[in-house]
Amino acid sequence: MSDENRIRLIASQPIRGRILDKNGVVLANSRVKYSLIIKPQSVSNSNWEKHKLSISDLLNIDSKIIQKKYSEGLKNQQLSVTIIDDLNEVQLIKFKENAENLLSFEIATKLIRNYPYNSLAAHVIGYTQPITNSEYKFLASKGYQLNDLIGRTGIEYVYEDFIRGEWGGEMVEVNSLGKFQKSLGTKPSKQGNDIQLTIDINLQLVAEKVLKNKKAGAIIVMDPRDGAIRAMASKPTFDLNFFSKEFKPEKEYNKIFNSPQKPLFNRALNAYDPGSVWKIVTALAGLESGKFPIDTTLETQPCITYGSQCFREHNDLGFGLIGYEDALRVSSNTFFYQVGYEVGVDEIHEVAKKLGFNSLSGIEISEQENIGLVASSQWAKEGRGWGEPGKTPWLPEDIASMSIGQMVVQVTPIQIARAYAAIANGGYLVTPHLTKKDEGYLSDKSRIKIDIDPKHIQLVKNGLKKVVESGTGVSINTGVTNLPPVAGKTGTAEDWKTGLDHAWFVCFTPSDKSELLVVAFAQNTPGGGSVHALPMAKEILKVWNKNN
Repeated sequence: MSDENRIRLIASQPIRGRILDKNGVVLANSRVKYSLIIKPQSVSNSNWEKHKLSISDLLNIDSKIIQKKYSEGLKNQQLSVTIIDDLNEVQLIKFKENAENLLSFEIATKLIRNYPYNSLAAHVIGYTQPITNSEYKFLASKGYQLNDLIGRTGIEYVYEDFIRGEWGGEMVEVNSLGKFQKSLGTKPSKQGNDIQLTIDINLQLVAEKVLKNKKAGAIIVMDPRDGAIRAMASKPTFDLNFFSKEFKPEKEYNKIFNSPQKPLFNRALNAYDPGSVWKIVTALAGLESGKFPIDTTLETQPCITYGSQCFREHNDLGFGLIGYEDALRVSSNTFFYQVGYEVGVDEIHEVAKKLGFNSLSGIEISEQENIGLVASSQWAKEGRGWGEPGKTPWLPEDIASMSIGQMVVQVTPIQIARAYAAIANGGYLVTPHLTKKDEGYLSDKSRIKIDIDPKHIQLVKNGLKKVVESGTGVSINTGVTNLPPVAGKTGTAEDWKTGLDHAWFVCFTPSDKSELLVVAFAQNTPGGGSVHALPMAKEILKVWNKNN
């Protein structure tokens, strides 16, 4: 046997770095998994039945399951077969106490990813999976081992190189029979780096709690001063620990990967009709155009006709002669129809771009993010994404719908958070982020001063304050004591795909210091933003106020 053939590497698996919340609470770590295995080829037929029944009684395992796995292992000539993927503590102790009588069975150990809070912040944290044989061909050169773990989504994916660590091992010399002769050197494995998030577990827990009774939706809690995400929840969700199981029952697998509810889908980063929370964009477009200055008042009406359709006021009556602040306070449709129709689609589109719409937010988990849609005359000219160029002209109905955030506008909750943060912080576009800014591995985050008149931003902010003082969001103050001043906006949007309404509520508080911003979104939940989305935001504000 050559020298090369007598050298063996005993690999040492690294411990993957932990994922922590802003206060150091562990959201993801590694643990040792103990599996019960059998080597079918080495089992004596004469002793098999006895050992099978012994392990069945001792560990409370159906003997038929043991037999099935053993037989399949023999048939397929497997060197090792897993009987139980993850022994519990009681099973492990019982096995160790009786190991001398269970010669056909062994305990195998393996480091697996562990998520102490199961589904908490699942779409943010992400999950790991073993690499495939095809992936191994090009990942081996980067230090990966066959069946090594790799991040697939979320923080686990984005910061894979930072948190995965490095394999170590011992080089040993063996003889022709494979028996150990001597050690030739050891290289310790290198533990991966911990990564600390901006997530606050207390706010994350309440965000997920308030979503529980909703069909689907999302919550974003953010510091509007710098874009730090304090909570991000999406429903439906999934148990991250599912991906640490070696054997995944078909029912559980289908519930995650084949469900029409799409639990892996991060709704905080997906685009929807925003409805009335969009009206701040139309307001700023009117102000910035110069056609509707700060002191503008318009006569609201029961409905206004554009093209072939009469677009109604939501109270079917109108609100009389009102200005911007009161138009936001009562969420008048006909006020914003008039503004939007006069300034035109491209002016609205331009203001929307300044507020961060029609672009990715810059959040680290951008692989999940939808860019959304803010229509323009050029978009219509090019075919609206589905038609023949030059054959889909802009219609009067389009601009009316666009003015109140319907049909030709789809935006993500994270984009809404970014835009409202610019109102809250006095005109700065921030980059939402999930990892702490003071870590060396993070690129600098910057605030961009937006090219919108500060007086116009302040006017909109004043209107948002009135929304919760005496307007559509006044119930935020009901049944709550000592809550700081809040500014916000309700929204109800018809989902053109299903006909069912989306419910929105956005708020920031304290409205003068702007320390916290909440976006609450309930998908396909008819009844309005003040009924379904606002109460979710209120619960988050209560927890935040209690802890600050």
